[in-house]
Formats: sequence, C-alpha cells, structure tokens
Amino acid sequence: MNKGLFMRIVNQLSNEVEFFQQKRDALGRLSLSPLQKSTTAIRVLAYGNAANGADEYLRLGASTTLSCLENFVDGIISLFGEEYLRRPTPADLQRLLDIGEYCGFPGMIGSIDCMHWEWKNCPPAWKEQYSRGSGKPTIVLEVVALYDLWIWHAFFGPPGTLNDIKVLDRSPVFDDIIQRQAPQVTYYVNGREYRMAYYITDGIYPKWSTFIQSISLPQSPQVVLFAQQQETVRKDVERAFGVL
Repeated sequence: MNKGLFMRIVNQLSNEVEFFQQKRDALGRLSLSPLQKSTTAIRVLAYGNAANGADEYLRLGASTTLSCLENFVDGIISLFGEEYLRRPTPADLQRLLDIGEYCGFPGMIGSIDCMHWEWKNCPPAWKEQYSRGSGKPTIVLEVVALYDLWIWHAFFGPPGTLNDIKVLDRSPVFDDIIQRQAPQVTYYVNGREYRMAYYITDGIYPKWSTFIQSISLPQSPQVVLFAQQQETVRKDVERAFGVL
C-alpha cells in the first residue's frame, strides 16, 4: 500500500471513528495513535499475523490488536463502502461502455481474470481445502478491471474453488443477468444491434456470449490485429493484479 493511500485511510478513520481518535487517560498520558492502530489491523489482514504478533513491533497486546482489527474493518466499510463496495450505477455502466468503445470493443465492460495468492499462514486444518497441484494453500481472487485500474468486481473463492472455472461457478458476477435485473445496454458491431455487455478473457474461460477470447492461431491480417488488440486490453486486469 502506498503512503498516500495509507495516510488517507488513517486520517479519515481518526476524524470519523471515535476508536481511532487519540485521547489522554486520567494521568494525562496519550493513548495509542491512529497510526499504531491502523498499522496493526493492516498487518493482521495482509500477513495473517497472530493477535499477539504486534506486541514487540507496535506494543499492542492481543486483545487490543483484535479490537483494532474489528474497528478498522467496521470503519472502512462505514466510510468507504458506499463508494467502493457497490455495484456499478447506470452512470458507471455508461462510463464502462464508453471506455470499451474507446479501446475498440463496443459493449465491453472490463477484463475478468483470477489471481492465486499463496496463503503462507493458512491454518493447518484448512490446508487441504485451499491447496491444489503445488501443494501450497492459495486464495483465489476473481476481479473485473479496466485500464484505469478501477476494480468494480472482486470475489474471493470459497474453500474448494481451486481454479478459475470453479470460482466462476460460485461468483456473483452474473447474478443480475440470471435474475433478469441487469441494466439494459445497446451497442452496434458491423451494423448489428446487441443488448448484452461482455468481458475480455483468456482461453481458460468457457465460450459464452458474455466472454470475448483471443484467437489462438490468427491467419488473416484482420484477425491478427483483433488478437493483438484483445490481448492488449486483457492485460489491464493483469496490471491491476500487479498493483495489488
């Protein structure tokens, strides 16, 4: 996490959440700072540290660390959830479509892919549920992103979903379409009207109308150009993973 983002979170929490506001006790001594509390919570979330792991580094006991973690998560959801933990609004959807058309893919609303994170501190009792061929436990993150790194869909695969297809089967990304609640879109390709948006994917995804995959062995110059452009756009989600 870069310093600017971290300080924005710390400042927002210290201004809006009472738990993170530094106060004095009856002897006039200052309590733990917002930096200490926020750093403790982020270390637990990012590294899976034990609650007593912050004792030497930040001088917080186990119970205080757990309290920091709980209040940090509640605070983040309360302060940033409305903006960042929501589905795209009609205005957002139109922006996605405009970006897709600008990139040469009318009707595209992002690139979808999965990332496998090694879970170093996975509890031994859960290891088999999160392990695949390598034998090391991993957590699978499914993401839809654009070239501006806006991740508007994120889903962590539950136990047993060890590859992209199994994660897709559990993912809520198509819930709106299945429930017939998806916003209506209209775009034209080669003079033909379409009413369903789509995602750019790699070859592992199924051949659904909502996925546009590359062409593995392009022959004509037009098909070669399409494959190159598709791969360029698809790398947006890989770049987002790189930032994470």
